[in-house]
Amino acid sequence: MGVNGLIRKVLTEVGLDPERFNLQWASAAEAPRFVKLITEFTAKVKKLGPLGASEGISPEEAKVRAEKALAMVSDRKLRMGFGNLAKTLRKEVPNLSDESIAQAIDEKLTKTITSMAG
Repeated sequence: MGVNGLIRKVLTEVGLDPERFNLQWASAAEAPRFVKLITEFTAKVKKLGPLGASEGISPEEAKVRAEKALAMVSDRKLRMGFGNLAKTLRKEVPNLSDESIAQAIDEKLTKTITSMAG
């Protein structure tokens, strides 16, 4: 729950286009849906171009930023904060939308994410 929102927030914070990430679920029984998701995402990434192109930065700088994003989402403090937020949201708000999850991440984790990106 909310992983899309967290990763998109981190990518935005380090200056990478969050459209380069998408996590969707498809069961083995949903082959047509899986094909559609992969086809659409592949088209989107092709349109964005190589990493750094849509961001207006060099491939080397994009790699540094991607490594920074990976370090951020691997950090225990951020993972614990996200886990606590997810647990709270599950208890308090049934049927969460992607927008409400993103808003909760903005409200509760922005300070942590910003301090790590700095």
